[in-house]
Amino acid sequence: MAGKRDFLSMEAPENYVAGLGRGATGFTTRSDLGPAREGPSEEQMKEMLAKRAAQLGQAAPSAYGATEKKEEDDDDDRYQDPDNEVGLFASGMNFDRDDDEADEIFALVDEKMDRRRRARREEREQREREDYESKNPKIQQQFADLKRALGTVTEDEWAALPEVGDMTGRTKRAREARQNNRFYAVPDSVIAGAASAGQLDTSISADAGDGTVTDFASIGAAQKSALQVRLDSAAQSAGGDSTSGTATSIDNVKGYLTSLEKSAVKAGEVPVEDLNRARLLLESAVKTNPKNGPGHVALCRLEEFAGKVTRARKVIAQGAELCPRSIDVWLENIRINRENLQNSRIIAANALKIPGNSKSVELWQAALELESTTQARKRVLRQAIDSIPSSVELWKSLINETEDIEEVKLLFHKATQTIPLSEELWISYARVCNPTDAQNVLNQARKAIKSSWAIWVAAARLQEQLGSEDDLVHKILERAVKSLAKEKAMLKREDCITEAEKCEEEGAVRTSVAIIDATLGWGLDEDDDRKEVWLKDAKSSIGRGHFATARAMYGYALKVFTQSKTLWHATAELEKNHGTHAGLVSVLERSVNAVSGTKSESLWLMLAREQWHAGELNQARETLAKAFDAIPDNENIYLRAVELEVDAKNHDQARGFLKHAREKASTARIWLRSIVLERNLGNVDDALNLTNEALDFFPGAWKLHAVKGQLYESMGKLPQAEQSYAQGTRVCPKSAPLFLLLSRILERQGFVTKARSALDRGKLANPKNDVLLCESVRLERRAGNIPAANKVMAQALQETGGHSGLLWAERIMHLESRTQRKPRALEAIKKIDNNPMLFVVVGRIFWGERRLEKAATWFEKALVLDSDYGDAWAWYYKFLEQHGTDEKKAEVLNKISLAEPKHGEVWQSVSKDPKNVGKGFEELLKLAVAILE
Repeated sequence: MAGKRDFLSMEAPENYVAGLGRGATGFTTRSDLGPAREGPSEEQMKEMLAKRAAQLGQAAPSAYGATEKKEEDDDDDRYQDPDNEVGLFASGMNFDRDDDEADEIFALVDEKMDRRRRARREEREQREREDYESKNPKIQQQFADLKRALGTVTEDEWAALPEVGDMTGRTKRAREARQNNRFYAVPDSVIAGAASAGQLDTSISADAGDGTVTDFASIGAAQKSALQVRLDSAAQSAGGDSTSGTATSIDNVKGYLTSLEKSAVKAGEVPVEDLNRARLLLESAVKTNPKNGPGHVALCRLEEFAGKVTRARKVIAQGAELCPRSIDVWLENIRINRENLQNSRIIAANALKIPGNSKSVELWQAALELESTTQARKRVLRQAIDSIPSSVELWKSLINETEDIEEVKLLFHKATQTIPLSEELWISYARVCNPTDAQNVLNQARKAIKSSWAIWVAAARLQEQLGSEDDLVHKILERAVKSLAKEKAMLKREDCITEAEKCEEEGAVRTSVAIIDATLGWGLDEDDDRKEVWLKDAKSSIGRGHFATARAMYGYALKVFTQSKTLWHATAELEKNHGTHAGLVSVLERSVNAVSGTKSESLWLMLAREQWHAGELNQARETLAKAFDAIPDNENIYLRAVELEVDAKNHDQARGFLKHAREKASTARIWLRSIVLERNLGNVDDALNLTNEALDFFPGAWKLHAVKGQLYESMGKLPQAEQSYAQGTRVCPKSAPLFLLLSRILERQGFVTKARSALDRGKLANPKNDVLLCESVRLERRAGNIPAANKVMAQALQETGGHSGLLWAERIMHLESRTQRKPRALEAIKKIDNNPMLFVVVGRIFWGERRLEKAATWFEKALVLDSDYGDAWAWYYKFLEQHGTDEKKAEVLNKISLAEPKHGEVWQSVSKDPKNVGKGFEELLKLAVAILE
């Protein structure tokens, strides 16, 4: 160890390179020149790097030289070129007809699979979009309530709002202001020059000559400099290059002219300086590019705008000389010289003489407008057609100028021979011919244009006009579909529906029906939810007012889905709203014959009801008799027969039906209808006996318990009524109406505590029931305990999550002050949108504020949202009685008979009162209005 040399004095190992472990390589310095030894070679470096990597268990580094390519990468460049395939793929680029057909088949399969999944995919995407929007509302949605509140701000309040201060960049502007306000020392020479600037110098310089010579060169240079500055400014403001002062672009010129055309200003209202600036800009553009036609047109219109018509004509004439092939320049030249027709004709003739211009339809039409006589116009059109024989517009103009029908036919014949691919000319040709010749013309057109759908439709419409059978019209369009499909020119199914609607608008209803029959199933397979697609298409056509097209869609769909009750109901609804009574009866008769079993129950009932309402009682009885045969012992059919006989005042017959029904189809509804019939006829004892008998069979029917209690109430036996309701609540604890009736009968007897207890038991059995919760609030309010009512209301809203329109209506109208009603209503609508009760409340609030138009709007919104809500009809009619017209009231009375509302707290109390049995909806509406609070 003692004889070991010092480490720093030792010689370096062979192939040692300082810093090699850190990625360094060998290098030499000036001190190494001379006796210094040569560094390691490249092979030695690679060997050392590989050896060190093996010791560390790592891959060989690539810092010194590139790593070797793998074998599979040898031909990497060759595979980058898709057209340089070799070996196995050498013959793969030769495609033939079979490959094209296979590609089309695969494309059709992909399209079909996409169409099958489209509905579910769109529904999922819509659901995801709605969920995202609900979690991430837009700014306008977040401030919707605040924007609504702005509607209550008066004009005085708006005027009193302070101005908004502009805080943007205030610091920057302050800094710039300080810089601009800095003062610097002014040199004495400047002060002396300013002092002598206003003095009149009377001395004559010896170099100035005799004072009679003017330096025009200096004045011209100064004017040139000033003009250059103005041009630079104008060019920069117009988007040009400020460095040259003359650069511009034609788009800027057109944009300037467009602004002139759109602005309704006069030349006198535009500052002269602006006109001069624009003139300089346009003159610069014309001088820079004299072959630019739009530049000359722009300058001409500017001069015309400035009132210098003569100069404008001169400018455009010069443009015509410089740009002889610019159609816009010639058209402008003709237009501006229209005051002198002779000059305009000469200009038009000169324009058309230039080679190439004679192929412009616009120029020929401009020349045509200059002629006033028919012969002259025809002469111009014939010359135009000689130059442009393929112009449909010119042929149409010539035909329109011709009055002789035979000459028109000859012109059409020549036009169709010259332009055989024009659908418009062929169809117009057929319209001026007699039926036989029209058929021949359309046949020729069909052969000339094999991909034309319009020609096939024209042929079908011709047969309809001739009074041919429907089969012939249908056959023509069926052949059309086959022919166009063969030519791969068939329209999409949606476009065919549009064509059918167009035919209906023009009065060709049979053709419209034939189009639907031939094309409604085009492109749809059996697994494409065709019924839903067709229902959607029909509803869309109904929304656009094309009822015949929708009727044809339903007819076609019913041929495929004969047993579909949904389709039959939709067809009947269409006939009811937009058809005739005979058509509706016909549809319903076909439906009951097509649909078998219990599925036809609603159709039988609808048919009997329509006959009944139309006054056809015997036909309605026959229909119900057939319904009994088709669906024996059906509860609904029995009840409909009873309603029919009750309406006809045949009470004995109705009793017979009910007795037979209790024996053959004993249900709680049958028994209840028997009890109600006897009660309405005043036979309270018989009704009570029937109730007791029915409860033996159906003890769990809550309506029987309710009717029993009501019978006792009508007899004045309140304790017995209370007992009936109490027994019903024990047997049917999930029936909220029984608890409601029990509470009210207890309150009526003066037992407010017991009434409160009954409601509490009901709320325990029926949590979150807004009817019972609202009744608890009303109980406290009627007792005069407003703080308790507010407390109960708060608990009720919390329990229901604030999603009960009944509770909000009660709170707004009875527990809030007048000034707080509108904010609470807005809060409620934000919680539960589209609630008819809230809409009625908002209407009443605006009514109280004497904002009558808004009140009427909200009442109408409630009716549109839910026409079955009878209270909305009552409040609206009460509003119209004070502020409406007789026409509006009559309209409401007519509409309520069609709507036939059944729900609503006030409405049900009137409509179900035995005293009002047999009264129409108009009478019930007026009675409901009388008891509104």
